[in-house]
Amino acid sequence: MKRLILLAVLGLGILSCTTQKTNKATMDLPKEWKHTTNIYEVNVRQYTEEGTFKAFEKEMPRLKMMGVKTLWFMPITPIAQQNKKGSLGSPYAAADYTSINPEFGTLDDFKHMVNEAHRLGFKVIIDWVANHTGWDHIWTKTHPEFYLKDPDGKFHIASGMDDIIELDYKNPEMRKAMIDAMKFWVRETHIDGFRCDLASWVEVDFWEQARPEVETLKPLFWLGEYDELENPEYGKVFDASYSWKWMHLSEDYYKKNLPLQDLKDLLVKYSNIGDNSMRAWFTTNHDENSWNGTEYEKYGDITKPMIVFSATWNGVPLLYSGQELPNMKRLEFFEKDAIAWNSSYQMADFYKKLLDLKSSNPALRGGDSAVTTYLLNTTANDKILAYVRKNGKDEVLVVLNMSKEPVNFSIQDEHLSGTFKNVFDGMKRDFSTHKDFNFKVSDFVVFEK
Repeated sequence: MKRLILLAVLGLGILSCTTQKTNKATMDLPKEWKHTTNIYEVNVRQYTEEGTFKAFEKEMPRLKMMGVKTLWFMPITPIAQQNKKGSLGSPYAAADYTSINPEFGTLDDFKHMVNEAHRLGFKVIIDWVANHTGWDHIWTKTHPEFYLKDPDGKFHIASGMDDIIELDYKNPEMRKAMIDAMKFWVRETHIDGFRCDLASWVEVDFWEQARPEVETLKPLFWLGEYDELENPEYGKVFDASYSWKWMHLSEDYYKKNLPLQDLKDLLVKYSNIGDNSMRAWFTTNHDENSWNGTEYEKYGDITKPMIVFSATWNGVPLLYSGQELPNMKRLEFFEKDAIAWNSSYQMADFYKKLLDLKSSNPALRGGDSAVTTYLLNTTANDKILAYVRKNGKDEVLVVLNMSKEPVNFSIQDEHLSGTFKNVFDGMKRDFSTHKDFNFKVSDFVVFEK
């Protein structure tokens, strides 16, 4: 079996030396928290019956207790009305980059919520939709030259989405206006970063231009919606990127009974990227939930093991609104469809264990070359995903049943020895001698040394 060793070496991989030097001042900014954070995506519209910032603010102490570190708010800008989808429209079809969607409240409401989030210890990032706007965005009237045009002079519709039109990144004035808009939110509301929608649909040199300019105000965290295996050049700019290939292959693995080795081989490819940037790991998000199904529809018996993986592999865990319930329904995207909260958050303690471990154990630091990760050899390599992550004396062992059946197996690997404590039940185990497991369907274990 292939054994994966994650080693980040200076200058590793595809990053050009010239670009690394250009962005060194940005990449070295004091954002130590990015190595231990997790990100919780907030769908303001569907989070509460009110669907407002004020209503969500009341939920923040609960999320703090659950171990959430960074709150990502889906687009907070007004929604364009021309050619909108459904009765409420898509948050990703902006009508103005520097105003608040009145559906959610006022700018003062947002500022108050961010201030309260900071008081509780959260970081706050907002969704930034740079590739396109809605049809009646203010720029269509004040600066129509900011947009791409078809041969007939009409605004160019974004691929596959007729409620949005694309911006022209060859226009330097448009770029400046976009950067000024981003700076507005940092300056006025003190947010801590951006989740950049469809980041690879925008030329990478815009992000190379925008990041240092916006960060003249403060160091920021940048999460890009792209997969670095497909768009490696964007890793020069972003702190973290999506793991789309992993998400799609893992779903196919479960539904189409693919070999587990396919997933392990893909992890090797991700790891070979190195630690200059991180991957965000997730089982669901706003797009997946609404259009492709809940995490339970996609992953069935291995849903919990997949969540454990997302919280413990090298990178940053990404959660979506309602996973702590757990949410078992697809949420409407263009209509009001509040999450069906009840008085019981059945998954909250489960997430708290994982998120607290991620934040506190040095062996789970994301994007840190001091951490080494080994895929472990077992007697059931076709069914079990086992790995240990090490940072000096700190170690975390994760063992996941990725099959649809019970499995009896043992770990036979030189990289595992010594006594560990089970994170969930507190029981200790000496793996120098006791390496046998009897797993039921959906079983997993997480140990720390």
